Amino acid sequence: MGMTLRIEVFTTDPGRSVEFYRRVLRFTGPPGAAADGYTALQRDGVTIGVSPHPDPAVPEFRRPPTGTEIVLEVDDLDAEFAIIRDSGWPIDAPITEQPWGLRDFRILDPDGYYLRFTHRR
Repeated sequence: MGMTLRIEVFTTDPGRSVEFYRRVLRFTGPPGAAADGYTALQRDGVTIGVSPHPDPAVPEFRRPPTGTEIVLEVDDLDAEFAIIRDSGWPIDAPITEQPWGLRDFRILDPDGYYLRFTHRR
């Protein structure tokens, strides 16, 4: 039995977030947000679903979680860092050797979701 990972981010501007994940992080998928606001983007074995932030006034309101850190493991951390830096997107924390033995860097997506990039062990 296999398993894949899909993460969904809830945003106030789906088109802006889709553009960020496509342009800065090189995910593939349709440009802009789909008609219903939900767009699935892929890169390697990761899918990120971009969805409009739900309206709390709607009865079927589902509140998205908060306090999430999305960790993306990459083959070449230095190359990933350079590509994101060269895109002009702000780096929240530069490449750092962590006490637990991994190197990583961090950015925030357009809605403030915390993305940590680290190398594979």
